[in-house]
Amino acid sequence: MLVDAILEHEPGHRLVAVKNVTVNEEFFQGHFPGAPLLPAVLMVESLSQVAAILVRDHEATPQTRVYLRGVNGAKFRRQVVPGDRLRLEITMGKRRGGVAFVQASAYCGEFLATECQLVLGIVSDGTSIDPSANVHPTARIGVGTSVGPHASIGPNVVIGPNCRIGASSVVDGWTEIGEGTEVYPFASIGLSPQDLKYKGEPTRLVIGKRNVFREFVTIHRGTVGGGGITEIGDDNVFMAYVHVAHDCHVGNHTIFGNMATLGGHVHVEDFANVSAGSGVHQFCRVGRYAFIGGYSVVTKDALPYARTVGNRARIYGLNTIGLIRRGFTSDTVTRLKRTFRYLLQSKMNTSAALQHIEADETLACTDVQYLLDFIRRSERGVILKRATRRSEDVPSDD
Repeated sequence: MLVDAILEHEPGHRLVAVKNVTVNEEFFQGHFPGAPLLPAVLMVESLSQVAAILVRDHEATPQTRVYLRGVNGAKFRRQVVPGDRLRLEITMGKRRGGVAFVQASAYCGEFLATECQLVLGIVSDGTSIDPSANVHPTARIGVGTSVGPHASIGPNVVIGPNCRIGASSVVDGWTEIGEGTEVYPFASIGLSPQDLKYKGEPTRLVIGKRNVFREFVTIHRGTVGGGGITEIGDDNVFMAYVHVAHDCHVGNHTIFGNMATLGGHVHVEDFANVSAGSGVHQFCRVGRYAFIGGYSVVTKDALPYARTVGNRARIYGLNTIGLIRRGFTSDTVTRLKRTFRYLLQSKMNTSAALQHIEADETLACTDVQYLLDFIRRSERGVILKRATRRSEDVPSDD
């Protein structure tokens, strides 16, 4: 900013401000060595900033953006040097649609230094903040974002363009929200983790683009011990009352049913579906394209491509319908089905089954290899226990 203080203000008509010219300003290093002068273009910039303040105030919409379109009849009558105090006077002129004309003058003491007419463009960026919302002045709100009644946005929050923050929702902490994300009423995003070791450290929550957080969803930021960050990718849906605890990492295109819960440090990979009422234990992983049935309790890693259901959760075979809906070819589905038969129906232990799968060239494909790598990387162990024959709620596809 090239404005230090506002002295007089007649809303919609006139504004007077000052700029103190000091020798430590960086532009004096090259303009000019040994004889520092305030560049004429910066005098115009100072006047433009004061004019923008007056025009925005007159518009009565804090989201209005003002930019300089032209300068008419500029006259520079006096040199401005370090130690001078510029008095910047702006008077509103005519207004034609999205263009405003203002008369601008700069004085050094009693002497006129600069005068011109400024032509300003006025653009509404579509941003809307309800007057009852509590938005901290240092929060950064993207163009086209709307903030509903009584919403609260903290000082370290960065919200991208074209987002929607619902009524009475809370976004706080060191939180970043990507473009096109919707936060519905009463959701709580970015608050402190429910970890007794947390002592107020500036940990983060980073949310990608086009996510949907329905009513009463709670998403907590990370802890120092867990890496300091909770991450959520793009295009995810979190239905009402979902809870994502500290240090979780959620991929892209996932769906969480009502009241689904992730304990701390959980990793959920792309295209996974965690159904209503299900809980995933701390430090577990949910593989990509996995389906977790309703009201399940997951205490080990849930296999990718599989249907995992129950308390405690068991495997109900390949998530065939889900994979077909996601565009998997019949050949890939067949290979995955045969892979699951090795893992679940053979008499071999897990290590032997993995060896046989890798030795079978007819099963070779990237999806099968990812499944094998997922099992080998597991630290808590993976869910490989099949459902009993008496379990009829979710019949097997095999």
